[in-house]
Amino acid sequence: MSSVKVESVVKEHAQIGEGPVWEESEQTLLFVDIAGQKIHRWNSATNQIQSLQTADTVGFAVPRRSGGYVAGVGCSIVAVDWSTQKVTSLASVEDDKPENRLNDGKADPMGRLLAGTMRRDAQTAQVKPGSLYLMKSDLSVTKLLGQVDISNGMDWTTDLKTLFYIDSLAMSVDAFDYDSASGKLGNRRVVYRLAEGEGVPDGMTLDAIGRLWVACYDGGRVLNIDPATGKRLQTVSLPATKTTSCCFGGPDYSDLYVTSASLGLDQSELQKQPQAGNTFRVTGLGVKGRPSNAFSG
Repeated sequence: MSSVKVESVVKEHAQIGEGPVWEESEQTLLFVDIAGQKIHRWNSATNQIQSLQTADTVGFAVPRRSGGYVAGVGCSIVAVDWSTQKVTSLASVEDDKPENRLNDGKADPMGRLLAGTMRRDAQTAQVKPGSLYLMKSDLSVTKLLGQVDISNGMDWTTDLKTLFYIDSLAMSVDAFDYDSASGKLGNRRVVYRLAEGEGVPDGMTLDAIGRLWVACYDGGRVLNIDPATGKRLQTVSLPATKTTSCCFGGPDYSDLYVTSASLGLDQSELQKQPQAGNTFRVTGLGVKGRPSNAFSG
């Protein structure tokens, strides 16, 4: 068994680092700082970071097949031309809910974009203000799911029959039957319920053999879960308690990149966690991930 190694590779001290996506063509890691209102690209070969400032919170950035990215800025889904730094609105959701913002988003293997919302202040226990939306290549947007607290991690099985999904405050990882033709959801069930002390489920990715890797906010860990049995197989500990999301990357997708947050830590906690807000690379896991999907619109 290879030994697991955790190293801080992107020393950005993000307020809320989130949504890592590996870009194979350039061997770069794309991620956002939600509260810092920035989209970052880290080049693994040169260790250089390029950044783009956004006009509001940015929940996600996803590569676009036609070039550039789509991102969730405030409650708008926007196109980002990285070369010119130009940002253009494509669609907006929840114009009637200024207290909400877009959070996590990801493209499915068909090229559709799924993106969810939450309250900006995360005070959601009573009202479940969030939703999950689907944007097709023609830029039309439909609502897939309502009554969500904090819409977060998602990923699909290789056969596209199942969507794994996290509504953070439900404290579980759920699965839906996924209609690959329409993107509609059905038959919701719990795959894994987090135990006390494991933290709050946040971002998530699947590896090449269909197992889940779930970043746990306030848990300082990533959990490896077998969705077939609902069992936790492994826990990877990080030197930052507010771990937020993860994706596989590297030349052969054997590295796990994990983002983290520093916002919400007081001075004494920041002194104990000097790497909070950085992005970490975990090696030696003995598994590989899958290439990311790009939005087709």
